[in-house]
Amino acid sequence: MKRKQLTWISLCLGIHLLQAQNTAKWTPLFDGKTLNGWSVKAGTAPYKVINGAIVGTTVEKSPNTFLCTDKEYDDFILEFEFKGEGTMNSGVQIRSNTRTEADGKTYVFGWQMEIDPSPRAWTGGIYDERRRMWISFPNYHEAGKKAYKGSGTWNKFRIEALGKTVRTWVNGIPVTHLVDTLQEKGFIGLQVHSINKPEQAGQTAAFRNIRIQSGAGLKGSPLDDCPVVNIAKNALSETEKKQGWELLFNGQDLSGWRSAMKTTQPTGGWLVKDGELLIQGSDGSESRSYGDIVTTQNFKAFDLTFEFKLTEGANSGVKYFVNEALDAKGGSAIGLEYQLLDDVKHPDAKMGAAGNRTLASLYDLIPSYKLEPRFQRKIGTWNQARIVALPNNTIQHWLNGYKVVEYERKSNIFDALVARSKYVVFPGFGTIDEAPILLQDHGNTVFFRNIKIKKL
Repeated sequence: MKRKQLTWISLCLGIHLLQAQNTAKWTPLFDGKTLNGWSVKAGTAPYKVINGAIVGTTVEKSPNTFLCTDKEYDDFILEFEFKGEGTMNSGVQIRSNTRTEADGKTYVFGWQMEIDPSPRAWTGGIYDERRRMWISFPNYHEAGKKAYKGSGTWNKFRIEALGKTVRTWVNGIPVTHLVDTLQEKGFIGLQVHSINKPEQAGQTAAFRNIRIQSGAGLKGSPLDDCPVVNIAKNALSETEKKQGWELLFNGQDLSGWRSAMKTTQPTGGWLVKDGELLIQGSDGSESRSYGDIVTTQNFKAFDLTFEFKLTEGANSGVKYFVNEALDAKGGSAIGLEYQLLDDVKHPDAKMGAAGNRTLASLYDLIPSYKLEPRFQRKIGTWNQARIVALPNNTIQHWLNGYKVVEYERKSNIFDALVARSKYVVFPGFGTIDEAPILLQDHGNTVFFRNIKIKKL
């Protein structure tokens, strides 16, 4: 009897939990026949209902145009299907608003989930319209880049905006997981992009089966392995923790760091202020004023991300596979270096060979390949960097979302590069199996934050 009672109680509890997980209901945002509940904002592109879909069409001499919900949303789960035409870029605004700018015109601003048929394949990324521009795109996520089927066919999208987290799926594949510092309320908008050439007029963007969940009872999708872009300063989301990420800098002090080739922390020069770690400028010399700092942990294969901000004319670096036993003769500890440099105003950019001492290069060995000038941010602004050291000794340098260097250490080509570099005098340079991460003092002021690592 007791066993039957326990079974019945367990069944009731299971049903109760299932109901608790499904309290949010789907509501259609489009009735399939009219544009009731929607209004056009910013541009002049027309929208019509054709065969059960909302179809927007590009026109000349119009800024980006948005068909927007009259209702505003904060937390929601949105699903829809989209079919584009030709090479036209489109997107869906979420939690967005309007403002009048200096030219007297009203524009839409806010998060946009991008629909991008171009070869760069950024569909599902997040663009901050008329504000911060690109804040998350899937260059780190090959499966996400391949999820969009292209123009001329229907693609299914899902957007979850819950708290400060935005996640996107394209045809069932997770593409973006963004943790932002903003949490706003606003409308949802379907974009018809502006055009640059007359022959681009007349291209269409079609949306159908648009439905939403909002209000109480929202439950997000289970966690997955989609890379997380976390804008919050020196913080890890629950997903990042489960994926194995850890903070190397806690935003408060130098816990987890020591002076290079010493067991103690530096007594000066390295400061923590407003959640940022900075090395004070001195005389411009290499590691002779305050010295480098290294992690108290050693790492083999890893994925390291960090943000840095250079001051005018600054030189610094982030080193990995550092061998503190090699005699640096009073300079910086010896290791592979992700170069941090003001390429315009520091003379080191003109030295070395073929630009192999410029920003994001493998210092004195391989120059970085900076494909997109608009992602080379101005001195005095924050940059995002990434160093990936795979178990097979393949190394990648990334800068602001772009892979700019790739090589294989311990290979014949690597050995040949070392043989023609300043490192030829250091036996076994760059081949140590396990070592700390180093931040360099090169006598200039440089800022760091959001230093995170995942062991691979």
